[in-house]
Amino acid sequence: MSVEYGLVSDDYTTVMEDYRRDASVPTRSAPAPGGGGEGAALLAGGGGLGVPTTFTQIEHVSVQTPANSQPSLIHIDGKAVDSKRYEFPGFIPPSELKFETLDPVDRSTLHHPSRGTLNELYSTAICGNDLTSSVLYTIGVTATMSGQLAPICLMLVGFVLYLFKSVYGEAGTAIPLNGGAYNLLLNTTSKSVASLAACLTILSYVATAVVSATECMTYASNLCPWIDIYWGTIILLGFFCVLSISGITESAVVAVGIFIVHMASMIFLVFVGALYTMQNPSILSANLRMPLKYDWPLAILFGFCTAMLGVTGFETSSNYIEEQQRGVFPKTLFNSWLIVFIMNPILCIVCMGVLDLNTLEAHHRDVLAKTAYDAGGKYFGLWISADAALVLAGSVLTAYVGVTGLVRRLALDRCLPQVLLAENRWRRTNHLIPITFFLLCTSLFVILQGRVRSLANVYTLSFLCVMALFAFGNMMLKYKRGRIRRPVRATWPTNVAALAAVLIALAGNVILAPGHLIYFIVYFAVIAGLTMVMFERIRLLKYFLYFVSQGPMHLQDRFAGVTQMAMDKIRSQKVVFFAKNDNLEVLNKAVSYVQSNELTKWLKVVYVYEDINDPMIQAIAENLRVIDRCFPKIVIDFVLVKGRFCPEVVAQLSTRLGVQRNFMFISCPGDRFPHDIGDFGGVRMITH
Repeated sequence: MSVEYGLVSDDYTTVMEDYRRDASVPTRSAPAPGGGGEGAALLAGGGGLGVPTTFTQIEHVSVQTPANSQPSLIHIDGKAVDSKRYEFPGFIPPSELKFETLDPVDRSTLHHPSRGTLNELYSTAICGNDLTSSVLYTIGVTATMSGQLAPICLMLVGFVLYLFKSVYGEAGTAIPLNGGAYNLLLNTTSKSVASLAACLTILSYVATAVVSATECMTYASNLCPWIDIYWGTIILLGFFCVLSISGITESAVVAVGIFIVHMASMIFLVFVGALYTMQNPSILSANLRMPLKYDWPLAILFGFCTAMLGVTGFETSSNYIEEQQRGVFPKTLFNSWLIVFIMNPILCIVCMGVLDLNTLEAHHRDVLAKTAYDAGGKYFGLWISADAALVLAGSVLTAYVGVTGLVRRLALDRCLPQVLLAENRWRRTNHLIPITFFLLCTSLFVILQGRVRSLANVYTLSFLCVMALFAFGNMMLKYKRGRIRRPVRATWPTNVAALAAVLIALAGNVILAPGHLIYFIVYFAVIAGLTMVMFERIRLLKYFLYFVSQGPMHLQDRFAGVTQMAMDKIRSQKVVFFAKNDNLEVLNKAVSYVQSNELTKWLKVVYVYEDINDPMIQAIAENLRVIDRCFPKIVIDFVLVKGRFCPEVVAQLSTRLGVQRNFMFISCPGDRFPHDIGDFGGVRMITH
């Protein structure tokens, strides 16, 4: 191949000059203010070392290709370019490169405005409403399966949740980014596996919102018979959609109010029920003598499987971890576990002390309201019914908060349409996400004609699948990303025990109600299908282009060019990989990962150096030349940045290259790395 002396710049405009450029460094009329931190970053409005961050690139150059070569096009600014016509030139001496100074960035723009706005109370309240609302129906169904052994089953669930407290804590402190199981698996496995976890989580949120809203209106109609359950459910979903658009802080204030009222009501119910039990001990004694439906091992097993429904909502906190203040996430997990471990078994014992088991089974949907009615009278029963309606409404809010954080991350990673990232000027929130979620939930509710029993069945299985994937993801985190620093650690026995417990609960629920599996598969297939369309859209467009090419000429003229242009534009997304050294295996893994997981053909490898005479620069450049020949369909550039690797330099480079930070990749940092992964705004780990 003969190399032409043409340079292809970022916008693919050919510059007719020798790519060996002048070494002159542009000067500024006034020095930009320096930034703080180890990176000595160039930050607007901050003090620091005052050393500007310089930038240069060794870019791909034009080459001649055989006439019969099949083109591999990239589309930039309306111009299609064959990526095979360019190759990486290898090392160029720094004296022949042209340097520029990166523009400063404002520290306040490094992260989303909602980052770190939630304190411990707010964070606990948001997930706590969903978590504590589960007890409204868990006690009844658990007692149906295990009888008087129900409190033991609920305590076993509390022990399992204690294991998951460490599992979630390790994953969330190691990679403190929104997305829950999706984000964890994205940084430890492939993007396709992570997308499946995201589909399960979205399905869980849809089921939570629709079922909780319907149950809330059912309780409300018992208090006010004039309330229409059908239209009331739709109005409630719409109300929380508007509240979510107003911002997470406003949503958290509402959640705190609901949470405090609910916890106070439950504590008062415990005291009233305990007093009633002491006055009427015969009810509890009779319940303890009742024969079990199954042998005691099976009774405990089936009771445990159904009682796992009582911890739904525990996973929600990991989907808005970026909005929580630093160090709050482990406290939120501890508070959630403590509530479940203490409150659920005690409430179960109180219900068994007030109601006989037959009555408890008959009122499994409103067991707490029936307990309050018998123990404290009519008005206390009405109060607990009102509280149940309130906390179920809080579960709907939790679903909105969780799905907003997850979908925003999915849209940033191009797993969902990026139009969902549009922000309104009023509150700077992604308003299209809650609106879309509202339309999805409402349309599903209308299609089901208000009969949401099938969704309730799906809820259990999807939640348990998400928990299992999180335990698996944390095991992969320990294996593949063991060097990364995290304040919380779960031991291997803890991970294995947590995963085994959830798999047992999942298998038990399928055995108890195998028909529910069909509903789960149908709903999951719909959600996964929508996500896979985005993930595989290049392949689908190729199929469409093939069928068009087999059709009449007028169809080819109309659709072929537009389809090809759409494909080229999708694949023209630049991605960045920060190389630590010249390790050829790591560089090869990075390029292979990009080719397998991202819809792109343009990779920029960045090396951050402190001394221009660093021998690593030449070594990396020569290795990239080898890799470039191994991956002819990918265009590779080598970017050199003088400074220290830190969040501010990454933000500067993101602005200069026009690449969002969630499309910037790194290898796993060591335990002495001075920054948290979450400070980099979504940078992804893809290699060891």
